[in-house]
Amino acid sequence: MAYDEALAERIRTVLGERPNVVEKKMFGGITFMVDDQMCCGVLKDDLIVKVGSEGWDEILAQPGVRPFDFSGRPMVGMVYVAPAGVSSDRALRGWIERGLEFLARSPKTTRRPRGSTRRTRA
Repeated sequence: MAYDEALAERIRTVLGERPNVVEKKMFGGITFMVDDQMCCGVLKDDLIVKVGSEGWDEILAQPGVRPFDFSGRPMVGMVYVAPAGVSSDRALRGWIERGLEFLARSPKTTRRPRGSTRRTRA
C-alpha cells in the first residue's frame, strides 16, 4: 500500500461533486488537482495539503502538522498532516477547505507542454 486508500476515499467524499477535480498518482501517493492545481493528497498515511505561506508558523503549531519535505528540503506552503490530525471528518474537511481557499487566492499557473524546454539566445 503506497497510500491510505480509506483517507483518499474520505477526501473524495469531501470534494464531492465539485467540478474540475482530477486525481493523479504523484510522489508514490495520490493527489487531488482542482482546476489544474494541486490541492491535497495522500502519501502513506498522511494527508498532504497545499496551504501557502501565510500564517505558516501557526499552521505548523497545529497537532500532527509538519512541513512537506519529500525531497529532504522542506517546501514552505505545503504540509503533512498526520492521521491524528484528520481523525474526524470535520478536521479533514477543515484542512481541505484551507487548501481550496489557498488555491482560490493563488494566481493560476500556466504549464508548458511536456517535453518543451526554455531556450535562451546567446
